[in-house]
Amino acid sequence: MRQKLTNGIILTPFRAITGGTVVIENGQISGVHEGNMEVPDATEIDAKGQYIAPGFIDIHVHGGGGFDFMDGTEEAFLKIAELHAQYGTTSLVPTTLTAEKEDLLQTLDVYEKATRQNTKGANLLGIHLEGPYFALSQRGAQDPRYIRNPDPTEYEEILSHSSSIVRWSAAPELEGAIAFGQRLRQKGILAAIAHTDAFYDDVLAAYENGYSLVTHLYSAMSGVTRKNAFRYAGVIESAFLLDLDVEIIGDGIHLPAPLLKLIYKIKGADRTALITDAMRGAGMPEGESTLGSLKNGLKVIIEDGVAKMPDRTSFAGSVATFDRLVRNMVNMADVSLLEAVRMASTTPARIMGVDDRKGSLAKGKDADIVIFDKDINVSLTMVEGKIVYDKS
Repeated sequence: MRQKLTNGIILTPFRAITGGTVVIENGQISGVHEGNMEVPDATEIDAKGQYIAPGFIDIHVHGGGGFDFMDGTEEAFLKIAELHAQYGTTSLVPTTLTAEKEDLLQTLDVYEKATRQNTKGANLLGIHLEGPYFALSQRGAQDPRYIRNPDPTEYEEILSHSSSIVRWSAAPELEGAIAFGQRLRQKGILAAIAHTDAFYDDVLAAYENGYSLVTHLYSAMSGVTRKNAFRYAGVIESAFLLDLDVEIIGDGIHLPAPLLKLIYKIKGADRTALITDAMRGAGMPEGESTLGSLKNGLKVIIEDGVAKMPDRTSFAGSVATFDRLVRNMVNMADVSLLEAVRMASTTPARIMGVDDRKGSLAKGKDADIVIFDKDINVSLTMVEGKIVYDKS
């Protein structure tokens, strides 16, 4: 099967090509060309002067469309993948919340069943376990009933239960967290720093022992702290100083414009991945909702474009979709569209180790493509050459 995308502005990792052609054969990109190429026997897709970009890759997302990955159903996985595809996401990493071991094992089992049925939504890249090894003081909206220190007996059982874990977030200052990071690195699993009160020395030790990513920078982590009158650098400053990747919730609420600009200025597009961190309320009306599973999740309120704890003292997750993230980086952080798209595609693909096949419009890569207008309104989403969303 051969397809041809033309009459648009093609965003490659290096430049924008106006009026070029993207050729797709059997779900992969076989060429990106300047000019309107003749492609015999190809199905033609007219971009109508819009942007043709690599699909967005969301490496931290909990839900959307009224569903959460912790619901424990295949329907939830499939509906979330479909919902986010409407907004340009072509790959995502389903993310858990802090929970009992049995719930995590069930989520892993359901993932493996759902991924085989997923033909209408974003590609599923594997599971991200967010917790339960966190600092109670930085739990944010994570349920304190399930927060605990790394337990080798427990995490070895989870690791042996499923090969679908691609990422695990933990607080590096906890007893046993360094050995945990080393073990994840041995297994080829991305270890990330999250929900933590660590000091610089803790982060440095983590960086030297397998941790390579900071989960939702600025959210649920330490900054400069005073102890016995002396100042100590926290996780935020450590993320800027060390050669760590960072991910940011670009909904424009978790991080206001000055912080978006600061992160971009220091870390740049090659070290910063955009994430939605979206919960079930993404794509849904405002009002009451549930963070985590419907069975034992936390009640939250969605208002002002974000999920909040019922007492409104803190945020409880994002309701963003990926188009909003790219739009915000351009309009709020003064980042070029090319760089914003890099933060949405090329960088997260590298962080997750799938850049050999995803994350850019280049020959040999999967045909994961999104078409959107100048305001980042998505009109078409394609996953491995298959159109999974068409606004027309």
